[in-house]
Amino acid sequence: MSVTKNILLVEDEENFGSLLQNYLRLSKYNVDWQKDGALGYSAFFKKDYDLCIFDIMMPNMDGFTLAEKIRAKGNDTPILFLTAKNMKEDIIRGYKVGACDYLNKPFDIEVLLLKLDVILQKGASISTPIEKKYSIGEYRFETSTRMLQTNSFSKKLSPKEGALLLLLCQHLNDVTPREKALTQIWEEDNYFTTRSMDVYITKLRKYLSLDKNVEIKNVHSSGYGLFVK
Repeated sequence: MSVTKNILLVEDEENFGSLLQNYLRLSKYNVDWQKDGALGYSAFFKKDYDLCIFDIMMPNMDGFTLAEKIRAKGNDTPILFLTAKNMKEDIIRGYKVGACDYLNKPFDIEVLLLKLDVILQKGASISTPIEKKYSIGEYRFETSTRMLQTNSFSKKLSPKEGALLLLLCQHLNDVTPREKALTQIWEEDNYFTTRSMDVYITKLRKYLSLDKNVEIKNVHSSGYGLFVK
């Protein structure tokens, strides 16, 4: 039996927010609706949400800032942005702060429902399935718990971070093909998923920076490589 998914909707337009909440509830989602970014930020940490839908232009705190503050806490809950804008710069910024997808207003509710289904299915598919332990220089990486540790450092990776590090470990001291990572983890190979993967590579580099003998290298036109001296 499927479990009802919890969605946090943050949208400042009264009529649109109410309509969207009702549509999603009719589609069997549990939906909490907040009317500005500050209220959304406060509500986010009061419940475990499976997905967030954020408008971009909102009072008190815009959708980008809201997403950035949530990501800064180490949370990787999928975020879908709603926007009246269609500028490349805004789309790129959204993916950099961790967006899974975009919808431009006005949109068809059926398209939104399909996108939600795809995003939630992706989230389920990237959970690390098999328990295995890897040594990466001074680091220990346990795939079942997604824990990356040294004697002085401990970090629980997000599902995407864990899946990406696992793939890099499987190709240790070799090249991990970019296309393989994108199709296996993001399930789509395009400009925006590539930029999203670059963001996650930057995060992994930061986590692994305590050991100077560990390095994630760009391999031009091919992908990335996790190398241990």
